[in-house]
Amino acid sequence: MTYNQTRAGFIAVVGAPNVGKSTLVNRLVGTKVSIVSPKVQTTRNRILGIRMAGAAQVIFIDTPGIFQPRRRLDRAMVAAAWSGAGDADDVLLLVDAARSIDDNTRNIIDKLKKSGRRAVLAINKVDIVKKRDLLVLASALRELDLFAETFMISATTGDGVDDLLAYLTNLIPIGPWLFPEDQVSDMPERLLAAEITREKLYLELHQELPYAATVETETWEHKLDDSVRIGQVVYVERDTQKAIILGKGGRQIKRISTQAREELQTILGTKVHLFVFVKVREKWGDDPERYRDWDLDFKA
Repeated sequence: MTYNQTRAGFIAVVGAPNVGKSTLVNRLVGTKVSIVSPKVQTTRNRILGIRMAGAAQVIFIDTPGIFQPRRRLDRAMVAAAWSGAGDADDVLLLVDAARSIDDNTRNIIDKLKKSGRRAVLAINKVDIVKKRDLLVLASALRELDLFAETFMISATTGDGVDDLLAYLTNLIPIGPWLFPEDQVSDMPERLLAAEITREKLYLELHQELPYAATVETETWEHKLDDSVRIGQVVYVERDTQKAIILGKGGRQIKRISTQAREELQTILGTKVHLFVFVKVREKWGDDPERYRDWDLDFKA
């Protein structure tokens, strides 16, 4: 394939917390590259999801939700989201149809307008909102004169996503592919493994588990039988949080570990031996090393 026949470009997916960005990126890529949970701010760093569409390589940037930051980690995540939008060839704004234009979404729209950037609009979760309300919302958003095109989608069911992908594919510039044809993400396996375990923590404990929890993959050993032995640590800030994750007799952490191990075996295509420990580390959210691991700016 010659240079003039191929396309490659970046599409930043931005939006308020919990509007379905990671679900949409996974759907657009065709496989799981970003974790999903009902807990807001699940995505902490920029994640690339790569989709081959004919001769085009569409690189989606799944960004953290944009909101009014209060803590250091919040500020770093919001900075990463805007950095992703600034670096991209085009921006896709995702709006939750059920929440309409909330304060976070309005602030994002205002900042995009001030930057002079136009965007593509995708109104998500159309499967749970009345058509009349969708039309009112779409009309209000179109009046803002920011969006080049509007799509009604459901990232969960896939409705409208193929049309959105086709449109975005035509936006990216002509040029050589930037990643190998079979690569779907830029995330290292060690970080992906930690993210999978963090997802299971949130899915099991999102009502109880504090935001101040993180997972690190400390060891990764390939065995002679082609299996992988992975050692991970869940860091929390207090002993009470550790007790929640362990559960009575350690049953909770065992259940979470089993779920993570089973998904990792599917993703890695080999047998996985997963060992997860829980440790208390006060104020881990103020440790610069954590931010380097997530490719976040500690001083944001």
